[in-house]
Amino acid sequence: MRWEAVRQHMRERLREHGFADLDVTHLAIFQYPGPHHERPSDLAARLGASKQSVNYQLGELERLGYLERRDDPDDLRSRRVALTRRGEAAVATIRAAVREVEREWERRLGRERFAELCAMLRELGE
Repeated sequence: MRWEAVRQHMRERLREHGFADLDVTHLAIFQYPGPHHERPSDLAARLGASKQSVNYQLGELERLGYLERRDDPDDLRSRRVALTRRGEAAVATIRAAVREVEREWERRLGRERFAELCAMLRELGE
């Protein structure tokens, strides 16, 4: 299953659970580990995106009720992202969809080969 198929599966599950207003561009913001408690500038750096594009997406998600940007209690010049209940529910739906894909991969590859795949992907990510 290619990344496009994984992303499509996430979108299907999101629509099924009442999150039809999220589009593909929003998925990057919710990418593991998610934006909760992050500064927008740190989120942009982690995603390899411009601060402007991340702030635009955060504004969209804020308008849709998925998150809020709040003053940072440690640095009053900064803000931090806080997921709303709706945002937390969307993240849980995304995570469940990913687990479904992983179970399918494990079924197709077998437990041992799937464990090897996961180990190799972790290694490449380091």
